[in-house]
Amino acid sequence: MSGFDLTLLEHDNLGSTIYQKLCGALMKGAFKPNDRLKIRDLAERLGTSVTPVRDAILRLVQDQALVLRSPRDIRVPMLTRAAYLEIRDIRVNLEGLAAARAAEKATPAQIEQLEALLTRNEEAMAVGNTPLATELNQIFHFKLAEIADMPVLGDILRRLWLQMGPLIADVYGGAGRMMIDHHYPLMDAIRRHDAPAAAIAIQADILLASGPILERIDAAASARVPEALAS
Repeated sequence: MSGFDLTLLEHDNLGSTIYQKLCGALMKGAFKPNDRLKIRDLAERLGTSVTPVRDAILRLVQDQALVLRSPRDIRVPMLTRAAYLEIRDIRVNLEGLAAARAAEKATPAQIEQLEALLTRNEEAMAVGNTPLATELNQIFHFKLAEIADMPVLGDILRRLWLQMGPLIADVYGGAGRMMIDHHYPLMDAIRRHDAPAAAIAIQADILLASGPILERIDAAASARVPEALAS
């Protein structure tokens, strides 16, 4: 795990604070598939007792963002091909809608915010800062739902990114330009307030990125076969 600050902020509801922090870490790719989360280690890093951390972990298990193999073995799951394809297809439709609405509603200030995120993402990729590039990519996608003023859609996307954020982070650095190139025609469409073109651009972005993601899923599945036979 790297690239994410788990320093605890003061909050009345400690369990909720920890849950939100871990959600952010998962969505931004601070955890990778098959990473093991140790409750006591997290509690020490957060400066709290194990109880609120355990409560937050159990909520994330219910969200299907973590898998509880045993009380001492809590891991970030690797999505199956079928699960990923379902999430991808949902994203294509929902993020396409968000991009279209964002293109219609975006103010000059909001367009500047998107452009700044894209510029920072390019800079992070140029210096090989994959954790930061991954985080900026996630923020860029969520910003579309925010600009579209669609909070319900945004909440749905957060639940989806809880499950797929670690997988995107796992392939982001090695996938190269395909993870960012379609953000440029998207920005062109948003500047023109061209809703259909914006939807097409973000959908192309999601579909193109699915190539290396599916390769990673298939490689993980192939690696599990010899392990199963050996056992």
